[in-house]
Amino acid sequence: MRVLVTGGAGFIGSHLVRSLLSPGGNDSPGPDVVTVLDALTYAGNRANLGSAVHDPRLRFVHGDILDAECVTALMAEHDAVVHLAAESHVDRSIGSGRAFAATNALGTQTLLEAAVRTPNPVTFLHISTDEVYGSVPAGSCPESHPLAPASPYSASKAGSDLLALAYHRTHGLDVRITRCSNNYGSYQFPEKIVPLFVTNLLRGRPVPLYGDGGQVRDWLHVDDHCRAIRLVLEGGRPGEVYNVGGGQELTNRQLAERVLAECGADWDDVEYVADRPGHDARYSVDWSKIRDELGYAPRHSFDEGLAATVDWYRTHRAWWEPLVGGRPAPADR
Repeated sequence: MRVLVTGGAGFIGSHLVRSLLSPGGNDSPGPDVVTVLDALTYAGNRANLGSAVHDPRLRFVHGDILDAECVTALMAEHDAVVHLAAESHVDRSIGSGRAFAATNALGTQTLLEAAVRTPNPVTFLHISTDEVYGSVPAGSCPESHPLAPASPYSASKAGSDLLALAYHRTHGLDVRITRCSNNYGSYQFPEKIVPLFVTNLLRGRPVPLYGDGGQVRDWLHVDDHCRAIRLVLEGGRPGEVYNVGGGQELTNRQLAERVLAECGADWDDVEYVADRPGHDARYSVDWSKIRDELGYAPRHSFDEGLAATVDWYRTHRAWWEPLVGGRPAPADR
């Protein structure tokens, strides 16, 4: 199999690429070729690929998913595309949503159009988010739950989900969608809540906590997410959506308490800041479908995963210190 990974130099994408090229540590053999297409915006970094850059099966293309000529040429050379390239930070989308609409909606449409025009059959795995369901007061959302996005980011992702499903229904394209809960792990850009909290504390700076910290999120280790992606790529059904959860719901206040403890800090290091507009109170997905159909279950407990993540940031200051500049700023997701 020849796999194109868009956004493959980002956080989740780079973990997936390393997973695909290291079949010995996974449940199935890897592909023959992995091509990374990445625009290398602020959150993309070739260094995230680590030793995978030396693997002869890896090809790196510096390009934009909005570039139809580039995308069309690449699509013809691959059997599958895992579409991870996206603008993903909610706070940035509230400040200016244009890039989110362009990359997440029009970029996805550019890829889909190339996939249906290429002469070879292509499996199109679109990676989405639990945020498309909006806030969930109680229970957990199945894949059939109506979409109710609240931010420009989640609205652009919901739009890209609908585009992908439309290309399946209209053109018969083999589209599969995953919607994941909050990811955490190494190589995550420090605007997101876990690495922001950790890198602030490692620099002796306060942890900014939105509102009363009562917002609830489900936490998914990036390695568990990548394993779920591979399961859907290899065994998922065309036209289907699969929720991917981590099984660890925490309020942001509880998350802050866990991070403080791992960093040897206390509540005096927390700074409450004004809540952001339209802040969703709770996300929760029902991931029984991927469990029952494909055998997925998270393998990382949150306590173990968080400890390993904090240790990684503690021992990789050279990676993140150039990225943080003069922040902190509030973050969630």
